[in-house]
Amino acid sequence: MKKVIDTVGKYLLESDMLLLVLCIVSSVFGIILIDSATRYEVHSNNVTIQTAALILGVFLYVLFSLIDLDMIADKSKILYVMSILFISTLFIWGISGNTGNRAWLRFGSIGIQPSEIVKIPYTIIMGKMIATARDRRTLNAPLTLLQIIAAFGFLFAFIIISSQDLGSALVYLFILIVMLFIGGLDYKWIALGVALVLAMMPLAWKFFLSEGQKARILAPYDPSVDPTGMYVMWQANQSKQAISGGRFFGQGLYNGVMTQSGAVPRQHTDFIFSVAGEELGFAGCFLVILLLLLIIIRVIHVGIKSNSTLGMLVCTGFAAMLVFQMLENIGMCLGLTPVIGLTLPFFSYGGSSVITVFAAMGIVSGIKMRPKPTRFRRD
Repeated sequence: MKKVIDTVGKYLLESDMLLLVLCIVSSVFGIILIDSATRYEVHSNNVTIQTAALILGVFLYVLFSLIDLDMIADKSKILYVMSILFISTLFIWGISGNTGNRAWLRFGSIGIQPSEIVKIPYTIIMGKMIATARDRRTLNAPLTLLQIIAAFGFLFAFIIISSQDLGSALVYLFILIVMLFIGGLDYKWIALGVALVLAMMPLAWKFFLSEGQKARILAPYDPSVDPTGMYVMWQANQSKQAISGGRFFGQGLYNGVMTQSGAVPRQHTDFIFSVAGEELGFAGCFLVILLLLLIIIRVIHVGIKSNSTLGMLVCTGFAAMLVFQMLENIGMCLGLTPVIGLTLPFFSYGGSSVITVFAAMGIVSGIKMRPKPTRFRRD
């Protein structure tokens, strides 16, 4: 018994308990908002499922914090193949549900989003490739960059083709861009990359995006796309109305007029921020953003303190993931960015999202616990 107590005590001292507490507090806050958002539904089990996902998430946090990141990174080729195969299942069994894209696998009442879960191995794979190139001082070599971009591009295209999940694909792109920049990519390559993206945008717009996706992208910036506000901007407009109705302190938890009538579509998932805005006001929105920023800052802090290039890059990738999803989700709730179906980490309903972010944060905790690795050591 003493040995068990000593082991637990050692884990509590060495792991990132602050990060875990922030994650749990955010998720519990999210469950309360989900409960309010689905209170009008007669037979809703969303709170039960989200609570179960939180418990599983905490378990995965502990588990992944105990696994050596180097050991996982050594299996990057296997991880890549498994990621492709996992996403490939969408070609056969993918369903759209209410999302408008074939991004989900359904097992009874439980849905799994492969592109959400694959964010973890993807970030580790990209981190391993960039860390190895940086260690060998070949990151800016054309062949190395071609290999990294090819690995990303194949997975990116697979997600777009298999599920039409533009939101997740953009998260993958943002993660890679930030990791390459922090990894030391030369500015000439950054400039060339920007030029190539701009040159390819007309082709992507014409051949890869559906008319619905084009409308969602343009609508926040071009009123003529949805002049009545009853088409692609309907969700965002309802969300803005709910948030503005909350004023500073909100209408009260479980008392939001629009929230309790279900006036905002998908208010327990993609538009959970509108629930915080209407019922808890500006103060509630500020608390949501503050909690997310504290988590992001903590992840960046662990990455900076790590003596491992791989650890630093993986922390960078996970922080980039959280930043992009936070900005995009809150932006679309305010009508500032396109509605592309991204959840608000820790707060939105979704088992895949909860499991992914907790596992990712567990890896960050593991990086903190092992600050002096034998490989990928930073100079």
